[in-house]
Amino acid sequence: MTWVIGTLALAVLLAGIGILVPEYAVVAVTLALLVLVVGLTAYEPVALPILAMPALVVVERVGGGGVDLSLSDFALFGAFWFALFFAPRPYSAPMRSLLWLSALYQVATLFTVIVNPFTANIVEWFHAWLSVAGALVVGWAVGRAGRARLGLTLFLVPCLAIALLTCVTALEQLADGNTGPVYIDSPIAMHKNFIGCVLAFAALVAYARPWWVGWPRWFALGAFWLCSLGVLAAQARQALIGLAIGIMLITLRGDPDRKRSKLILLAAVPAIYFVVLAVQEQLSSDNEFNSANQRLTWYEDSIDVWQRNPWFGMGLRWWTAGVTEFVFQPPNVELEVLTSAGIVGLVGFLALFLGGMVVLWRINPRFGTLAFSMLMMRFVQGQFDLFWVSVQVTVPFVIVGVCLGAESYAESRRAARERTGSALPLEDLRSVEEMTVR
Repeated sequence: MTWVIGTLALAVLLAGIGILVPEYAVVAVTLALLVLVVGLTAYEPVALPILAMPALVVVERVGGGGVDLSLSDFALFGAFWFALFFAPRPYSAPMRSLLWLSALYQVATLFTVIVNPFTANIVEWFHAWLSVAGALVVGWAVGRAGRARLGLTLFLVPCLAIALLTCVTALEQLADGNTGPVYIDSPIAMHKNFIGCVLAFAALVAYARPWWVGWPRWFALGAFWLCSLGVLAAQARQALIGLAIGIMLITLRGDPDRKRSKLILLAAVPAIYFVVLAVQEQLSSDNEFNSANQRLTWYEDSIDVWQRNPWFGMGLRWWTAGVTEFVFQPPNVELEVLTSAGIVGLVGFLALFLGGMVVLWRINPRFGTLAFSMLMMRFVQGQFDLFWVSVQVTVPFVIVGVCLGAESYAESRRAARERTGSALPLEDLRSVEEMTVR
């Protein structure tokens, strides 16, 4: 009877949408998408979090004034609520620890919201919560539902498209004698630092190629090298350093499922050396407006801003609110947090990241190595460039959530196998067939 009533209600709704199409196209399309999402959720409870994975790298911005968010933020926001209500529970102990650390950071930055009451400050406080805790919950939903392979593949596909577009653009520039970094204007404007950071995330995931993802070796290696070439073409130095360190961590820690060649380190170390030489060359240059010298100026100005309110800062995204004569976002995460939330905020931030890395280091390395390396890579990137930028923060925490969810899923499947033996279908155990306790 329930199915009959549901079918009749759906038929009436679709008929209504058809009537609205001629005069209210936007409303009709919105309702049609809502019906699609509801239908997919009925089939797969975490369908929306899975489908949001490729949208996480869409940097196109919407809004204005104090509310300036990316399409990635809106995709994450919508996916979060479905992940919150429909994802399998309970959360694992590591997941709960990370959520508590995120809550600690939010409490630490709440003081600056109270002291500096302007719109961008309030919006960014909620945005930071969504970018960390919300991203963790979305990633958890994908991994815990046993959809880690699908989710990470959907994330990787648009990254490969960005990498290919970046490499093609670089070749066109070289043909014209231009050896500068790549900026993409179409179909969506993308800054070189955005390109570099996002492709570094994708390259690290492809290089790690966790056994529970199940990618063939040729696909993972091809994706790794294409994304790495994209990072080089973008000439985003912070992304290059972060990727090199991430690769070192994964290689040196070891993998319980496969042996990794240490030869990759021969490429990682020179990459860092190349960046150091480039920075030294810029610092010795007479051009006071080049990247390195400009950063030194911004560092000095950031100290000036921080000293105006050392304990609670000038407010999140103070550079957009006109509260000082400066309009730049500090290109260093500690200075950014100090100027925004003061010493109290910095303590919360360090607790979030350093505490998070401790938690991830202690879990099964099959799942924890990629998660730890991803968080470390983002922390390293933030030492040399803007940190609280939507996509560049969201993606690492989503991937961390996927890893934690996948670990919990594997544990649940293993427990089910121990209880039921051969009664559980083998294909349901493919992702845990060889799993052993650390």
